[in-house]
Amino acid sequence: MIHWMQKLFLSSVGKKSVMAVSGLLLIGFLIAHLAGNLLLFKDDRGAAFDGYEQMLSSNPLLPLAEVGLLALFGGHIVMALILSAGNSAARRNRYEVDARHGGKTFSSTTMLITGLVIAGFLVIHILDFRIAKIGKDEYSMAAMVRERLSSGLGAGVYIVAMLALGLHLRHAFQSALQTLGLHHPRWTPLVQKLSIALALILALGFASIPMYFLATAGQ
Repeated sequence: MIHWMQKLFLSSVGKKSVMAVSGLLLIGFLIAHLAGNLLLFKDDRGAAFDGYEQMLSSNPLLPLAEVGLLALFGGHIVMALILSAGNSAARRNRYEVDARHGGKTFSSTTMLITGLVIAGFLVIHILDFRIAKIGKDEYSMAAMVRERLSSGLGAGVYIVAMLALGLHLRHAFQSALQTLGLHHPRWTPLVQKLSIALALILALGFASIPMYFLATAGQ
C-alpha cells in the first residue's frame, strides 16, 4: 500500500491523476456552490439564501467538509506547483491536450496564472464571508454579500476572478478527463464542447451575482 502511494505521488502520471481527480471533485463543488448562490436572485430580501446558509452552518458535519475541501484545494494547488517546477518537457505536457487532439490554446498556456488568481481569490472569499462572520451572534449572509458586491471594487475583484475561473475550466475539465483515460478521436470534440459549456455556465453564473448587485446598488 505504501509503495503504491509513493509510486502514485512520485510519478508524473500519478501526479497528473491526482490533479485530475481533485480537479473534477472541485468542479462538482463549484456546481453545488453555484446552485446555492443562485438563491440570492430570489426576491425575498435574502431570506432563502440566509436559510440555506444557516442550514449549512448548523450542520455538525460542516467542519469535516471544510477540512476535506481545504485538502482538495491545497492538494490541487501543491500538485500543480510541483508539476510546474519540473523540466520543460513536463511543463509542456502538464495538464494539456496532446497536440494531435487540439494543440495549445490560450487557456492551456495560462493554467498556472489563472490557477494562482483563483487561489488568491479563494483567500479573499474566505476572509469576506467565512472569517467575517466569526464572533457574530446574528448576521445576514445575504446582506453581507450584497454589501461586498455592491461596490465597484468588490464586484470587480469577483468578476475578474470568475474570468480566470472560466479560462481555467475551459482547459482543466477536458484535460482531467483525458488524463483519466477519455482520450479518443471520437470523443475529443464532444469533450472540448462540454468543457467550453461548463466553463461558460460556471463563470457566467458566478459573475452574474456581482454584476446583479452592482447594477442594483442603491435600489
